[in-house]
Amino acid sequence: MTVATLRRPATGGPCVPKLTSGRFNTWRVAMVLLTQLIFLGAPWLRWDGHQAIWLDLEGQRIFLFAWCFWPQDLVYLAGALIICALGLFWWTALAGRLWCGNSCPQTVYTEIMLWIEHWIEGDRPARLKLRADPYKPAHLARRAASQAVMIAVSLVIGFGLVAYFVPAPELLASVLDGSMGGWTLFWLLSYAGFTYLLAGRLREQVCLHMCPYARFQSVMFDSHTLLVGYDAKRGEPRGARRQQQTANPRGDCVDCGVCVQVCPTGIDIRNGLQYECIGCGACIDACDTVMDKLRAPRGLIRMTTPHAEASGQPARVSWLRPRPLIYLGLIAATALAMAVGLWQRAPLHVNVLRDRAVMVRETPEGLLENAYQIKVFNADSRPHVLQLSAEGLPGARVLTEPAQLLLPAHGQLQLLARVQVAPDNVQHGAQVLHLNVRSRDDASFQRQEDTVFIGE
Repeated sequence: MTVATLRRPATGGPCVPKLTSGRFNTWRVAMVLLTQLIFLGAPWLRWDGHQAIWLDLEGQRIFLFAWCFWPQDLVYLAGALIICALGLFWWTALAGRLWCGNSCPQTVYTEIMLWIEHWIEGDRPARLKLRADPYKPAHLARRAASQAVMIAVSLVIGFGLVAYFVPAPELLASVLDGSMGGWTLFWLLSYAGFTYLLAGRLREQVCLHMCPYARFQSVMFDSHTLLVGYDAKRGEPRGARRQQQTANPRGDCVDCGVCVQVCPTGIDIRNGLQYECIGCGACIDACDTVMDKLRAPRGLIRMTTPHAEASGQPARVSWLRPRPLIYLGLIAATALAMAVGLWQRAPLHVNVLRDRAVMVRETPEGLLENAYQIKVFNADSRPHVLQLSAEGLPGARVLTEPAQLLLPAHGQLQLLARVQVAPDNVQHGAQVLHLNVRSRDDASFQRQEDTVFIGE
């Protein structure tokens, strides 16, 4: 069988990889189960009366266990994304694309879809047979059953994503009683549809043609990066074992093609490192199985480094190298900056916007008055009764609407404040005014915002 026929079924379409077993497959299965346990289970965790991880778009806030973040705190989201990106770069410099082969959502969901196909349609030869003659009633029934299960799994995954935005118990109740809102249903079906399309239909095409990471990963590699490699010195020339005793002895590679059959992207690792390789290690497990049957040493295909291949020494992960250390230093610096920011973060945010419709007005008592729109955000888990005062202008008094300022826990309050000052205490034009917002029951819960007061 040629490499071309191993890479794609005769009817075209995505690869039909053969499932394998081994230590790398065990890690991959464990990562699939772990990532989905976290992804689908996290929305059901409760913390202090609310969902532990909740992106409340309607309330413009994000809950992360004990923390509540408002739009003013988006810098922390940016910091988290920077840490994730640098972490990916650091891991790639150490161990290549093990992230892609074990933890990437595209790989995880593709693996789940392959399990479904194997369970319903059979092993690789049976699946190739179904695709070669897809219009037989028995073949159609098997294909329809596997696609139906894939769609059902995609809907569960779509539910899992939406549950981070709509509290999971409420979302489940709306699904069961048919009261789900239009936008909620739209996003659930959209994510489920993309999961089915990308993982159930396109599969490795996403990695080959849509993922940008494969195109620039090589800039993070160096001679000590751990990669999947084929030992050409030991394996070449290829050939069946019965030819070993001939005048032209063969290498350990018997050219069985199993390493290509199990590859989820359909490449031949014996042709050298290729950008399509996602570092899943399936070819290593398959080759080790063949070597065991032939009673030959394992490791014809293995995780190695260019430096180990050139020197003939065993491969090892070298942590103390400039590139990984630079990435690790940037991660540590970003994490430290975020930790300091969270430690110093005030639980009270105040936005003051001066009412520009009227520059200044005179009250019936003869006082000069400016109006302000104020928004108060509470990141604390307790409600507070607020009081508002003004500093910077002698005798300034503050009137609020509503008069009773109750700030709910993890909530916000919008109010209108009118600051009145006697004309003798105000200069002509603009002057600085300090507005103080504080809790009546907690002196540490306070915030001062500067604005301007316009005199005559």
